[in-house]
Amino acid sequence: MFRTALRNVLAHKARLLMTVLAVMLGVAFVSGTLVFTSTLSDAQQKSSQKGYAGVDVAIQPHRSDAPGARPGAAPELSRALLEKAGRVPGAASVTGTVDGFTAIADKDGKLAGNGSSSRGRNYYPGADGKDDRFPMTSGTAPTGEHEVALDSGTARTTGYRVGDTVRLSVDGPVREAKVSGIFTTDDGAVAAGGSLALFDTATAQKLFATPGGFSEIDVQAAPGTSQEALKAAVDKVLPDSAEAVTGKKLADDQAEAIARSMDLMKTGLLVFAGIALFVGIFIIANTFTMLVAQRTKELALMRAVGASRRQVTRSVLIEAFVVGAVAAVTGLLAGIGIGAGLRALTGALGTVPDGPLVVSPTTVIASLLVGVVVTVFAAWLPGRRAAKIPPVAAMNSVHAAATTKSLVVRNAIGAVLAAAGIACVLGATAIGSDGKALLALGAGLLLIGVFVLTPLLSRPLVAATAPVLRAFGISGKLARQNAVRNPRRTAATASALMIGLTLVTGLTVIAGSVQKGVDKMATDALKADYVVSMAGLGPLSPDVAKTLAADPRVTASSPLRNAPARIGGEREYLTGVDGTAIGELTNLRFTAGSFDGLGTPKANRAVVDSGTAERHGWQVGSSFAVTFEDGRKDRLTVSGVYEGNDMLRGIMLDTSVLAPHQKKPTDMQVMVKTTGGATEATKDSLVEALGKNPAIAVQDKKDVSEGIARMVGLMLNMLYGLLAMAVVVAVLGVVNTLAMSVFERSQEIGMLRAIGLDRAGIKRMVRLESLVIALFGGVLGIGLGVFFGWAAGELIGSSMSTYELVLPWGRMGIFLALAAVVGMLAALWPARRAAKLNMLEAIKAE
Repeated sequence: MFRTALRNVLAHKARLLMTVLAVMLGVAFVSGTLVFTSTLSDAQQKSSQKGYAGVDVAIQPHRSDAPGARPGAAPELSRALLEKAGRVPGAASVTGTVDGFTAIADKDGKLAGNGSSSRGRNYYPGADGKDDRFPMTSGTAPTGEHEVALDSGTARTTGYRVGDTVRLSVDGPVREAKVSGIFTTDDGAVAAGGSLALFDTATAQKLFATPGGFSEIDVQAAPGTSQEALKAAVDKVLPDSAEAVTGKKLADDQAEAIARSMDLMKTGLLVFAGIALFVGIFIIANTFTMLVAQRTKELALMRAVGASRRQVTRSVLIEAFVVGAVAAVTGLLAGIGIGAGLRALTGALGTVPDGPLVVSPTTVIASLLVGVVVTVFAAWLPGRRAAKIPPVAAMNSVHAAATTKSLVVRNAIGAVLAAAGIACVLGATAIGSDGKALLALGAGLLLIGVFVLTPLLSRPLVAATAPVLRAFGISGKLARQNAVRNPRRTAATASALMIGLTLVTGLTVIAGSVQKGVDKMATDALKADYVVSMAGLGPLSPDVAKTLAADPRVTASSPLRNAPARIGGEREYLTGVDGTAIGELTNLRFTAGSFDGLGTPKANRAVVDSGTAERHGWQVGSSFAVTFEDGRKDRLTVSGVYEGNDMLRGIMLDTSVLAPHQKKPTDMQVMVKTTGGATEATKDSLVEALGKNPAIAVQDKKDVSEGIARMVGLMLNMLYGLLAMAVVVAVLGVVNTLAMSVFERSQEIGMLRAIGLDRAGIKRMVRLESLVIALFGGVLGIGLGVFFGWAAGELIGSSMSTYELVLPWGRMGIFLALAAVVGMLAALWPARRAAKLNMLEAIKAE
């Protein structure tokens, strides 16, 4: 039986080619994902380890939940602690570090780097006057507040050289400094496309902390002293507000964090690889079903000469194993190539550190197992059907048609699954945001149910195309009849395309609806003409708000300033605003009270969103105790309760109440209203007033909307690209089904040619059949996608009041047209092959 199975594989290698390609693409996706993420993780971990090479013990402030911990601000350790750490037994050297956001403008005035990864740090020279972390390749280290050193990558991309003047910004105001030197670094953020600027320690402390303050103190051990021994010695001199961590633990924690982020990426990519493989299952099952049907007499003869049912099933599974093994090996090799290509691409873009290609044994084993298991699993049902062929009855017949009983059972099972799926989906929409798991279960059940019911659905839907196909004469009529001749085969072929279009349509509906909801939120919540913020969501200096308020075109402005506090034993965030102007800049709906009096000096008033008020049991007139971030206590009185949204919510109070409790006040953004509304001239005036700072974004509502649209579009394009593999596999399925169908109907095609249907008519018949199958799958996929998109939107809408369902009719039309194009392209080779069949030989074929 083993030799028979191998002989059958070799005899039908042309017919199995598409199956091999389908499995190969899925395996290539899996192995490429594993190779790429392993390579990326390895490179980042090694880069991180280099960064901790000179750190044996790091002294850091406690990351507590206490009100004194200021989020977004650089924590500080004193110089006295640094000097104590340098004198502990076993310490060879000590380095103080202070860093923060630093934006660098290139020579065209645009932001260099990638926003949030643009950092500034201090250059801390040792006894020899050098900082070994940042070896200078040219020039010297910065020595004053008007000097800065740039990393070599940033210098190369911006074109700056030693002696050039560079414009930069830390928290808003533009600074100019001379480039004193260019350095290299093992910093992973720089290797991933970020920028790093170095200042002398005094300047960095002034910019990012306070004089004499550090965010971290690194201690290097003397020869013969272990990290644990040095940590034990350092612990003895630490105050309660600081802790010591070994360099090994820091590196291990960083490696674990990198692994977690890579696992997230890997899981996401493997989901799409799984979709492609799931679609491939339909092709495999369809191929082996057709092969079994075409070999009915051969299998019956094997049964007649003594082969058992188990042996027949085993022979089909052996064929599947061989096909799966070949596909898995080629897919693994293709996946390694894909991983190498992606690694080269990211390396060329400078978005990841350099590193070797990593092909782990796990990747090899997983790829081979996936290819073989998926193929054998998909071929099991056809193999089981093959074993059921009666030896005598099958000698005189082609593959027996499905019985009425089997179709009734199939339709009943499909109806139950679909009904259960719909019930779960509707139940999830009733629950709201907590119904995600129920929605996923319902979507899976409905998708499987529709697949099981597809043969039943194919007849009415294909019949609906009759008026259109009638225009193509006898070719159109034959195409429609061929499409419904074997409903199961048509269903399996169309289902592969249906799955891809279901996901694409559902994602498009959700993305468009979320974008509309965010646009509406921005329009409804804000009266301000402009919102001013820092690149990478960095902190803004209060000087920015003062500069904008002084502009003659500005009629009202208010900063939004976050600060932690403790209320009723819980950590809460307070938002400081200009109490006299905030009412002119926002459009919040108050359920009680208003903004009136919020800016009254020493009134200690606050407005709160309805959720916070309900949680604490507050109403207008309620007074509550608050502990500010500096530890001082006071009482605030609720003067209004408003309906919050994703843009504005929480506890708002006047900045005059909040500022005395902040050591270094910073704003998140500034809202601005101007005379004449939002115009290009006004925007240019504001940009000019801020010194044409590339790190500061001045955005009107249209800019906010376009920014959201760009992010949504980028996300959708990435998802479309990942789902494209499933669509390609579906196309292979259509090609394979049509090609095998042409072979199966060789005699029939020969007869059609003999009674007068020319080659063009044969081609037209096959193409129209493919078109009908593709459109059938497209209609089902788009319909399911809209339903799932609506259901997911109901869950999103429960936590996003401005969410609004948007049906992208234009895109859905494009998807349907693309399904038609897929059908036509898939039919090119089978149609050409059918038209080339020799008439007489085809008539003689069995």
